[in-house]
Amino acid sequence: MARLRAIVLSLCVVLGLLSGQSAAGRYYSDKVQDKVRKEVEKAMAYNPSVGAALVRLVFHDCWINGCDGSVLLDKTPTDGTNVEKKAVNNIGLAGFEVIDTIKQKVGAAASCADILVFAGRDAADILSGGKIFYTLAGGRKDGVVSSASAADATLPHSTFDFTQLQNNFAAAGHGFTVEELVVLSGAHSIGVAHLSSYQDRLDGATATPIDSDYQAALNKTTPLDLLKKGQDPAVPNNPRDASAAFQKDAAYDPVALGVSPARGVLDNSYYHNNLENKVLFKSDWVLRTDGFAAGKLQEYRDNATEWNSDFADAMVKLSGLPAQGKNLEIRKNCRFTNQQYYY
Repeated sequence: MARLRAIVLSLCVVLGLLSGQSAAGRYYSDKVQDKVRKEVEKAMAYNPSVGAALVRLVFHDCWINGCDGSVLLDKTPTDGTNVEKKAVNNIGLAGFEVIDTIKQKVGAAASCADILVFAGRDAADILSGGKIFYTLAGGRKDGVVSSASAADATLPHSTFDFTQLQNNFAAAGHGFTVEELVVLSGAHSIGVAHLSSYQDRLDGATATPIDSDYQAALNKTTPLDLLKKGQDPAVPNNPRDASAAFQKDAAYDPVALGVSPARGVLDNSYYHNNLENKVLFKSDWVLRTDGFAAGKLQEYRDNATEWNSDFADAMVKLSGLPAQGKNLEIRKNCRFTNQQYYY
């Protein structure tokens, strides 16, 4: 009974984020998208952290050979089990069970690739309190190839410098501008990161500029020695979402920074944090080393409405990257190609 009350309370919190919308959330005339929405709402009510995971899945799928659901595969005829999920740069990916549940509901009426981008869109809508919303059409097909090595070769690394980031986003198959790079980086206002992804920021002698109090709090919470012990703990991407004790150690006061203290919200707080050197990744901080990108950081810090709109536009573009490859299909099960699937 206590667990049921907790779930109901969590559902009320999630639905409460849908400011300006009906208590039951957003509705779609398209039956597939409406089913996706209902399942995302239920999943986030049960586990609020899955929302950030669903948003992240969109980038990590579509950046590799377009939006083809390849990140969902457990194995393929050509790659075996060495699939994108196993990539180093895909550490901590989650939300797969939500996609599985939705697929069971919609069946052959939608591809896994469609389900993934619809779910990411709805998660962003909920996490932003209805301030980030965009429409998407269906019609994507599912790929039959999924390679861990291809994912690691294609996804941007947390240790990239600005030129590497710029080239990665502008590359063929992507075609994203520096402005869109800065826009999409704002998704780091939610979610978590593993120590192995920001370990380079903890060495005081070699780290790219990082606020000393924030660095000390990270070293206290996730000391580098943990990696030697085979441990790779995660912390919130956003110090706003950290514990009160961590915020005290990091000298982080969201209200003083002009950031809403509401935890887990997809908003422009990332830009406030970056301009205070309180971001986890080198690839976040290096945006400050380019004049145009640094100007956009300040612009989005000062204009949340503009960032909300630009983020929605960038997600539409990301969700529209066409699937590359042959033998595209609509999978029966999102974890296996149809060739491997057995009833």
